[in-house]
Amino acid sequence: MSQSTNHLPPRNSIPFARPSIDREEIESITEVLKSGWLTTGKVTAKFEEEFADFIGARYALALNSATAGLHLSLEAIGVKEGEYVITSPFTFAATAEVIRYLGADPLFADIEEKTGNLDPKEVKKTILKNKKQIGAIIPVHFAGLPCEMEEIKEIAQKENIPIVEDAAHSFPVRVTEGKYKDKFVGTLGETGVFSFYVTKPITTAEGGMLVTDNLRIAERVKIMRLHGIDRDVFDRYTSKKASWIYDVVAPGYKYNMTDLAASIGIVQLKKANILLKKRRELAQRYIEKLSGYDFLEPPVYREDHAWHLFVILLNLEKLKISRDEFMKKLRKRGIGCSLHFIPLHIMTYYKKRYGYKREDFPVSYRRFLRSISLPLYPNLTEEEVDFISQTVIDIGKNNYITQF
Repeated sequence: MSQSTNHLPPRNSIPFARPSIDREEIESITEVLKSGWLTTGKVTAKFEEEFADFIGARYALALNSATAGLHLSLEAIGVKEGEYVITSPFTFAATAEVIRYLGADPLFADIEEKTGNLDPKEVKKTILKNKKQIGAIIPVHFAGLPCEMEEIKEIAQKENIPIVEDAAHSFPVRVTEGKYKDKFVGTLGETGVFSFYVTKPITTAEGGMLVTDNLRIAERVKIMRLHGIDRDVFDRYTSKKASWIYDVVAPGYKYNMTDLAASIGIVQLKKANILLKKRRELAQRYIEKLSGYDFLEPPVYREDHAWHLFVILLNLEKLKISRDEFMKKLRKRGIGCSLHFIPLHIMTYYKKRYGYKREDFPVSYRRFLRSISLPLYPNLTEEEVDFISQTVIDIGKNNYITQF
């Protein structure tokens, strides 16, 4: 293990994210390019089959984004106009916007400050406080750390509310204790949705996967992901039945994954556990370097964490500068950093439509003010982790309210 260093890393700055793509992915995508069939076909079907087998789900349906997966999940379970869907305000825009696609309304419940995850107590309180028709609950596994799914499922089952897991950050991790021990995160609801965006634990450049054990949901999603047509495009052009004979059975969407994207996913899936191991090792190194300073809190290390993000929390009462100023200083030193997330309830659309104020979800707002996401990806080097960690420490010490 290399020692901490105050030296700048080699000339180029450290980007916030960097995809882990090697020769195998390039060869796989080249095969598809040479095959003459680029859109949804046998490669996508193979990816679905292998993903379902990997995660232990009966059905896996490949899509062009996790956003599409969340939308189709809600549509398939029957969420409709006038209903409400409980979710976290501390998430990316997609989680709540898909609820609006169906004419339903998001019903936010606050989060746990330590984890950034939906607080089961707040979910229960939200249900009791709102005598509304609740069509679903969407727990968001923030940064790759699983929500308290035992408690959330117990609440959902008691109220007969289906669960759609937003597992965009959480592949491939298993539950480590309790009732659902050894089950993969993302397989605990009616559906689970994973993201393969370029920064995620595995990537297809753009893409997503919806998993379910429910045949009716799987069949509905399969039809709705491609214009509501009763035959997929590969079947239409490879079967003996004429390609122009098909029926539109519902007003569907254009949400299919291409074979080009799936060819990357097949290779990445084979590496998923190796990539996770590297993320875990780097997260442990960060925590070791950043622990023991009262001006910041690193995340707690857990084996069931996918480590999509490494988020530190600043103790602002110990610092002379704000979170934004801290980030500017990091960027000035060549360190890419980001913010996860600006809570949705303070975004213009949700403020205007629902009249939210920042104090309506105080934990989400407080965590937002304190959060910085540091670079974390498998080909980040130990030297880069050490440099980033030391820079964070130096900025904290130099801007401490009472000097060390």
